[in-house]
Amino acid sequence: MAEAETWTSPGVGADDEDKPVRTPLLEGGQLVDHRDGREVVLKLRGVRTQFGEQVIHDKLDFDVFKGEIVGLVGGSGTGKSVLLRTIIGLNEAREGRIELLGTDTRNMRGKAERTLHARTGVQFQDGALFSSLTVAENIMVPIREHAKLDEGLMHEIAAFKIALVGLPPDTANKKPSELSGGMRKRASLARALALDPDMLFLDEPTAGLDPIGAAHYDELVKGLQASLGLTILMVTHDLDSLYAVCDRIAVLLDKRVVVGTMEEMLNYDHPWVREYFHGPRGRAAKQE
Repeated sequence: MAEAETWTSPGVGADDEDKPVRTPLLEGGQLVDHRDGREVVLKLRGVRTQFGEQVIHDKLDFDVFKGEIVGLVGGSGTGKSVLLRTIIGLNEAREGRIELLGTDTRNMRGKAERTLHARTGVQFQDGALFSSLTVAENIMVPIREHAKLDEGLMHEIAAFKIALVGLPPDTANKKPSELSGGMRKRASLARALALDPDMLFLDEPTAGLDPIGAAHYDELVKGLQASLGLTILMVTHDLDSLYAVCDRIAVLLDKRVVVGTMEEMLNYDHPWVREYFHGPRGRAAKQE
């Protein structure tokens, strides 16, 4: 694996144990190569996002491997949701290449774009459910768009997805306004799973939930990943979620990304990383 720009990080064998050493950052923003022969299902190379004169990301490299859950974190204004929306095609990268599920997304249009979208599921931060539709009808929206199925079968699929995310059967006929915040999160997740996606994108899935609800949601996501073989990229600020469900953590720093396990991040020498993972909330999450 090729080496990219070096970053300051503590290393074994340094002359002074307290002195950071320069270690190479590998392809895909990795501190250590965790590929282990796994397929790369999301690859970003040299990605630049920009709004007017404001550059959000620049020369950003990022890999996600098949079957893992990656948590994407960063300080305010680092562009976590911007990067997610760029990956799924809602924003256009100014430069660079994005390969999703083996497909180069640049200039992709028409049937090819629809086919790729059908292999991914997205849960937005606020759920983004259609308020005028029932939960079942919301789940059926992507099915209607991408599959030619009769009404009865679509209702059966919706009922199955509702059960899959732990909601009671009568949720199917309720409007989003009739649900609690936690139930709306699960309903939105059910819609994201409607087409049995290969990759799932979650934007702040536990935001607004109480600690118990957030913990139950984390358990749900971990269970779904294991049972369905999903690959998940999850934008989050929740340290408990990072500890509970994520195989690796991607941290947006200085317009780029650094990726590693929790242990590697705890040892990574960068001011924001130290404050985030070793501050009061980080210490509390580690002890749980």
